[in-house]
Amino acid sequence: MIVVDTNVIAYLFLGGQKTPQARQTFQKDPHWAAPILWRSEFRNVVATYLKRGQLVLSDALELVAEAESLLDGSEYRVESGQVLSLASTSPCSAYDCEFVALAQELGVPLVTSDAQLLKSFPAVAVALDAF
Repeated sequence: MIVVDTNVIAYLFLGGQKTPQARQTFQKDPHWAAPILWRSEFRNVVATYLKRGQLVLSDALELVAEAESLLDGSEYRVESGQVLSLASTSPCSAYDCEFVALAQELGVPLVTSDAQLLKSFPAVAVALDAF
């Protein structure tokens, strides 16, 4: 099991520069976990694609359903105290620290392409390119 952030999920389902790495990561470890927050972040990414005309609503709904299915049973609540503690001692947002907190709680790596997370939490964050 690994924790993945929303960007990795988006690369897998929406395509992008790092889609090949996201697919390789999924092949290496298909048991992905994320804090519940990922849903809202992913919906926001999909909504941006809709607004830009890069997706139509029916396709967007299908992609969201597929992503939700992938993470079904692997979505977790994280403790506010842990998230705020991480955010207070790093330049990362509380949103990003939710993924770090979950990875720490589960004792698994956080796979991400976020440079700030990689720099701030090298003990838990692993680069998508390196995983």
